[in-house]
Order: sequence, then C-alpha cells, then structure tokens
Amino acid sequence: MNQYWIIVAILLPIIGGAFIPVLPFARKSQMFVYIEAFVLLTSGIVWALIMGGTTEVFHVVHFVHELSISFKIDGMTMVFAGLISILWPVATLYAFEYMEHEKNEKGFFMFYSMTYGVTLGIAFASDILSMYFFYELLTLVTVPLVMHTLKREAVLASRKYLYYSLGGAAFALMGIVFVIVYGTTSEFVFGGILDMVKIGEHAPLLLWIYLLAFMGFGVKAAIWPLSSWLPQAGVAPTPVTALLHAVAVVNAGAFAIIRLTYYSFGVDFLQGTWVQYVVMGFAIFTIVYGCSRAVKETHIKRRLAYSTVSNLSYIIFGVTLMTPLGLVGALTHFVFHGFMKICSFMCAGAFMHQTGKSYVYEMDGMGKRMPVVFGCFAVSAMGLMGVPGMAGFISKWNLATAAVESGNTLAYVGIAGLLLSALLTAIYMMSVVIRAFFPKKEFNPETIKNVTDPTWKMCLPLIFCAVSTVLLGLFSAPLVDLFTKVSIGLY
Repeated sequence: MNQYWIIVAILLPIIGGAFIPVLPFARKSQMFVYIEAFVLLTSGIVWALIMGGTTEVFHVVHFVHELSISFKIDGMTMVFAGLISILWPVATLYAFEYMEHEKNEKGFFMFYSMTYGVTLGIAFASDILSMYFFYELLTLVTVPLVMHTLKREAVLASRKYLYYSLGGAAFALMGIVFVIVYGTTSEFVFGGILDMVKIGEHAPLLLWIYLLAFMGFGVKAAIWPLSSWLPQAGVAPTPVTALLHAVAVVNAGAFAIIRLTYYSFGVDFLQGTWVQYVVMGFAIFTIVYGCSRAVKETHIKRRLAYSTVSNLSYIIFGVTLMTPLGLVGALTHFVFHGFMKICSFMCAGAFMHQTGKSYVYEMDGMGKRMPVVFGCFAVSAMGLMGVPGMAGFISKWNLATAAVESGNTLAYVGIAGLLLSALLTAIYMMSVVIRAFFPKKEFNPETIKNVTDPTWKMCLPLIFCAVSTVLLGLFSAPLVDLFTKVSIGLY
C-alpha cells in the first residue's frame, strides 16, 4: 500500500499547483490556505512513508527491457525527502507575505508548488533513469520561477540557468547510458551495479564517463567552473532563491552525485583511481573559490549565493572521499546546510522586502530595527561558520574526521580548504551581523526609523530555521546514527 502513496505524494503538489491559476479564489487568503493545506498534506504523507521504513521497487511505467519509471524508499530517500518535506511548508508560508506585492502570484505559486512534487520524484526514484526523468523536469519547472519578474536580468539569468542545466544533463545522460549498458541492473544498489565481466578492458573508458557524468550533475551542485549560473539566479524572488540555493535544485545535484558514486559506479571501482583525485580537486577548489567570491561580494543575495557554491562542495568533498565516514559527513552537511542556508536567505529577503535595499553596506543599524530578522541571521551565520553548539560544527567535524581517517593525501589539502573556508565564512557572514548591530558612529538612526520586522508569516519560518540550527547542533546523534547506517548500506 505504501507504494501507491508514493505516487500520491509526488502528484499531489503537481496537480494541486496546476489548479491554482484556474480556481476562482475570492480572496488571496483563500488561495494561501489552499496552497499551504496541500503542501502540509504532502509533507504528512511523506513522513508517514518514511516512518514506514524501506520498500521494494514499485514500477509505474515500463519502457523497453528493464527501463521504467520506478520508485522505492531507501536510506537516501529518507534523508532527501525528509529534508524537503520539512522545509517546503516553511518556505511556502514565508512566500505568502513576500509575494503579496508581486505580479502574477498565481503563476508563481503554480510552479513553486509543482517543484515540490518534482523534487520528491527525484528523492523517491529507484533507478538512475527515473531520477534523470525528474531531474530534467526540475529544470523545466524552475526556469519560470527564475524569470518570474520578466525583467531583463531575470530573463538572462533564466536563460543561463537553462543552458547550463541542459548542457549538464547531456553529460549526465552519457553516464546513465554507460551505467545501464555495463551494469547488472538499472536500479540503485548500494556499492554499485557495474558488471566487471562486461567492463573488461573498458575500465579506463568508464572512469572518463564517470567524470563526465559527475560534472554533468555537478552543474546543479554548482561545482566550479559550472557554478556561475547560481549567483546570477539570485535575481529571482527570495522564496525561489531560498529553495534553489538550500533545498531543491542544488541539493538535487548533490543527491544525484551521491547516487552516481555510491549506488551506480560504486566506490570499489572508483577509489584510488585518478578520477577520484580529479573530482576531489574540483570540490576542494570550489570550497575556497566560493568563499573568496563571497567575501568580495556586496549584494547580500549574491554573497549568500557564493556561500552556497562553497558549501555544496563541502558535500561533494565528503562524497569524493569515497569512504563510509565521508558519506556520513556529506549527508550531515547535506541536511544541516539546508536549514542554515534557507534561514540566511529568508533573512536577507526579509531585509530586502522591508527596506527595498539589497546591499551589505545598507544594513547599518538594522539589527535594532529588525531584531528577529537579524537575530536569526546571526544564528545562521554562526552555524555556517561552524561555531560549536551549532549544526555547522557537527557537519564540518564529521567531514574533517573523515578526511583524516581516509588516509588520502589530497584529503589533507581538503582539511586546509575547510579551515580557510571557516575563516572566510566568518568574514563574509559576521561583517553583516556587525554592521546590523554595531553601526559606524556617523550612522544616523533617523534614516531607518520606520523600518520594522515583517509579520509572523515571515518571522515564524525564520525562527523555526534558527531554532533548528541550534537543536541540530546540540542533539545531532539520532540523525548522525541514521547517516551512519545509510553509509554502510543498512538502509
């Protein structure tokens, strides 16, 4: 019975979102209640499925041979679906107030809701072809969100996002074809599915194919040099960028790389080869590159976008260690970064919504006028820095520990990258907090006397994510235990 509810969970936000433009809502409040209701219902179904445990493969549509659209619940599904099912209702509530003064609200919430269902499709996919199908749909439903305002910069950003995503998908598809041809099955199996008898002397070719597929999926994971679309996509409304940069798109890219590495090619085939060092090198460089660009950036959303570029490669670094501990570190940051980064983006959006300003140097004194917003931003900043007691400390500790125990020479360089990143993160995040709460002496508070915190629709999501950042840092043991079981194939 659980298998059929998977389809309900995926289709409910897609169909519910599709009806938003045609339903005759008398007031906006009715539309908001309708949207939040089916989003919460979807999340409830997802959590009921997750608590029910793992399932067998459920084939929905058969193509030729073993190719089909199929779903199942395993450990990776629990991690990704659990994360998005918590954060999506929160982000939706935030979007209600943010979008009140925007045009074409119905069109926005239609694609916004449909993105939830498509992302769940990626999480529940049981094989690499099914994942790829929803992965491509994710591009199609998020492009209209990026170009929502239809301003020139939004159109250019959406065009770049589309080109990068389609180009990456082409490389990823090459990897999928080779996995299916040289695999024992198309299903995800922990440890990999490659048939070494079939591969024979083609092993060097398969390593090149892995690299192409890694970089293809790496587009959405914002790996350098394929990350420039992400800061440019910041022109989208903040509810979109919060999900793009913290939950849906970038995490879908990281999720796909985990599936590709641990469940398709397998670490036994990849570990110790030249390709492991290459992809790890890309991850380490991206960690430092993203932080360096964030320090120089003065536009608050672009600064956070470069922060995302860096933090997504924390996850990729853990993946490329190709050890159980590396995967534990990757999954820890996969989840914890989602809470920290969506909090910081929503705080930035609240500042922009309340003031009409967008730059860091315009934040002087805002902490006293918007204590909830900048208090929550300070918590997310400390989390991203890795302050003990915060979620980010746990994930960075797990990654550093995994790097040390891997015995990989390049991994030690990665530790240096993590330390440098922590320093740069402190600079670009705390400079915002210091400006907000401790402005310069020449600052005139009368210039912002009319600025206030937004209403509860925005503040409640901020508080939820900030509190979660603290609680995940203090009580991480149950989740880390789950990640450990996933990393050794028990789930």
